This record gives sequence, C-alpha cells and structure tokens, in this order.
Amino acid sequence: MYDEQSFEERYRGTDALWSGRPNPQLVREVADLAPGRALDVGCGEGADAIWLAERGWQVTAVDFARTALERGRAHAEELGTEIAGRIRWVHADVTASEVVEGSFDLVSAQFLHLPPEPRRALFARLAAAVAPGGTLLVVGHDFSDVAAGAHRPPEPERFFTADEVAESLDEAWEVLVAEPRPRPAAVHEGHDITVNDAVLRARRSS
Repeated sequence: MYDEQSFEERYRGTDALWSGRPNPQLVREVADLAPGRALDVGCGEGADAIWLAERGWQVTAVDFARTALERGRAHAEELGTEIAGRIRWVHADVTASEVVEGSFDLVSAQFLHLPPEPRRALFARLAAAVAPGGTLLVVGHDFSDVAAGAHRPPEPERFFTADEVAESLDEAWEVLVAEPRPRPAAVHEGHDITVNDAVLRARRSS
C-alpha cells in the first residue's frame, strides 16, 4: 500500500485524493520564514508546493506517483506562469534516489511513513540536504494515534514521534519544535476526532 503502483491506483480511483489545502503544520511553522529554496518530499497533488510558491519559494516537489505530479502541475498552471514557474516537479522514489541531495533553505517531509530502517536513512538524507541556517520540518502521524482510535494502518512500526527524529540530529542542529500536536480530523462515520501530529522543526547552524 506504500509503493508506487498502489499510490497510482489510489490517485486514479478518485478525482482528488487529498483536500487541496496545504498541511496545517507546514502553514504554522513556515509562514514567517523568508522564502528561499524548498524541497517538498512526497508532495502528492501539490498543495504544499503551491502554497510555498505563492509565498515566493522556489520549490522542488518530489513524488513517485505520476498522476499526483500531473495534477499538481495542472493546479499550479491554473494559477499562472509566475506560480508555476517557481515549482520543479520531479518523479522519483526518494528512498531510492539521490534527488534529495542539494542545499535547500527548507526541507519539508509531510506524512512519510516508512519502516524504521528506511525511515531513519531517509530522514538523515533530508537533514543533510538542508543548507546552513536552513530549516528541517518533519510531520507525521504520532505513534500515540495507533492506540487512540484514529484510522491508521495496522503497522505501528511505520509511525514515529518527533522526539525520535530530534534525537537523530547531531550538534549542528537547534531543535525548535519537537512535540505531538493535537488536530481535529473528520472520520468516515461523519464525526470529528482529535489526532496528534508529530511535529519536528529544527534549524541547522550557519
């Protein structure tokens, strides 16, 4: 359910898999940052990448689902050449690609849920891609959600805490936020529950 083919089937089975709105933790943590070069890892249908581009960021948006990338590109083009021209759409599997290498003022990974070993390897590569003075933002479903009644796949090893990510960073980093952050979420039965996002924001020393 986490490979390229499975996600392609999910995207092709609906006109829009996601809401079209940027992830709320990205908005909260990045809104006050000066724009620069951003890497959006696992960009999906592009809502985060477009939100960043609207605020002046030059964005590299990466995903392994071609359908998602095509939708993101189309949405950006609807907003005009200025926005569309700030986003580079890249088809790649970030767990098996060197695409995350580089120097970015912001590296954002929203809800990438991998098994422990590839997760640790990917997060280390994402941290290495952050330029001096830049920001690493990692957001996911907090491990506590597994036992809290949220609709999560029965694979608890794929979930993590912000502290886990923070502890993987060395002395070159200042951890600014590392917490489970509650957020209301709608469930299929038509009522809202509270879920917790694991939010890690850290700044690399200059």
